[in-house]
Amino acid sequence: QVQLAESGGGLVQAGGSLRLSCAASGRSFSRNAMGWFRQAPGKEREFVAAISWSGGTMNYADSVKGRFTISRDNAKNTVYLQMNSLKPEDTAVYFCATDLIPFARPSISTTDYRYWGQGTQVTVSS
Repeated sequence: QVQLAESGGGLVQAGGSLRLSCAASGRSFSRNAMGWFRQAPGKEREFVAAISWSGGTMNYADSVKGRFTISRDNAKNTVYLQMNSLKPEDTAVYFCATDLIPFARPSISTTDYRYWGQGTQVTVSS
């Protein structure tokens, strides 16, 4: 059974940092792109960042460029999201996801991702 488990969320003051982790189990995703998305109350789920299977290509939402960094460790089947200079508008539930197609480019669309974690809450206070 494929599972993605996010961790590392919490409450932080504006300007602070958090590092999210997403550990995959049930199969290897070393050949698959992985992404982070977020959903704030009353809003649609939105793209945050994505990384190719090799880690050589990353995509970021404009709202997080220069502040967030996505990375992965294929040996650990884990993807990370380092979040710096956090803002209150970053408050949301953060989800990791992975697609099905090996070696696909890291997509910004939720419909390209097949497996999703349960999410981890990130709250940024002003």
